[in-house]
Amino acid sequence: MNETEQRIVDGTTWRDFCRALERAGDAVLREGTPTDPFHRAEGLRYLTRLVRAGLDSFVESSDPRYPRFFQLSNETVKIGNDNPDNVYHNANVTGAYDYKIRGNRGTVPYLSFGTKGGGYESDGTMVPTGQLDLEQMQCNPNGDFEIVVSSKEQPGNWLPTAANTSTMVVRQTFNVRADETPATYEIECLNPDASDSLQPEALEAALQKSVAFVQGTANVFVDWMNEFQGHVNQLPPNDQEMCQRAGGDSNIYYHNSAWKLGPDEALLIEVTPPECATWNLQISNHWMESLDYRYHRIHVNKFTAHYEDDGRVRIVLANSDPGPAFPNWLEACDHDRGAMLFRYIGATEFPPIETRVLKISDLAELSPNR
Repeated sequence: MNETEQRIVDGTTWRDFCRALERAGDAVLREGTPTDPFHRAEGLRYLTRLVRAGLDSFVESSDPRYPRFFQLSNETVKIGNDNPDNVYHNANVTGAYDYKIRGNRGTVPYLSFGTKGGGYESDGTMVPTGQLDLEQMQCNPNGDFEIVVSSKEQPGNWLPTAANTSTMVVRQTFNVRADETPATYEIECLNPDASDSLQPEALEAALQKSVAFVQGTANVFVDWMNEFQGHVNQLPPNDQEMCQRAGGDSNIYYHNSAWKLGPDEALLIEVTPPECATWNLQISNHWMESLDYRYHRIHVNKFTAHYEDDGRVRIVLANSDPGPAFPNWLEACDHDRGAMLFRYIGATEFPPIETRVLKISDLAELSPNR
């Protein structure tokens, strides 16, 4: 029995995992994070969600020779201003193996497959190593498709990998989610060189990677929120390279920021969107988790927004309903602060986004029917 096996047998591996997990939670206690019970409770819930995601990624789905699609972000696991208009899937792959994805595009208007290098559990990045989106893909009349994922170029639908590739991110973006059929897909490795049985010596590393994912992810986005304090209640463009390094999509242009409001205040956001495939604005909590879009209207997009006669969009973020004159109301859901993100897909111009804080009672002065 080797040393790693002995640590598993005597329980040291488990005890070390639990101790490391305790230390990882310090991320939500860092200087600059909210200290009141409500936001701290959300921070602790955030940690439990990251634990779930980390275990799914690095224990259940870690072997790149036997990959599966899983979700790092969904309705109850939320990371880095996750998009309420999206379905996300992930798979752990590397440039050392070749893969085939078989699927059907459904009716989703935007679908992208991107390979990434690095990881929040290692260096805090997810740098792009290849991308293939629906406009580039060949599908048969039924919407079926196959994609080869490999480091060597292939004919047809080819998604590149590189020596540093460690994962894949799939984004499906809906116009009106209830009206569309999601894409479906499966992945297999074409040249696995080992059994899919659990290897005891690999478990310890997998557990430690799960902890590193919790710690790394939480710290990345605490850093972002600290940076956003320089432009609270504004929506300037992001450093787009920073967004790409963090796992962003190359077809998306990002405006990330923070918001903070008093109980009688509202944030008015005004923009004339350019021609693009779609755009949306979402609001999140301090931990950059989208607010609960299952039960509340916390985002609006190109296809769900109300437009003024001149093509302008006026969005109000507030805890209180500003009334029928402001149909693009986003519910703050009892939050007084958080993150927000305005994103464009497929735009070639990016007009400034105007914001201002008003008393809710003063919004009536802006009503076109006044």
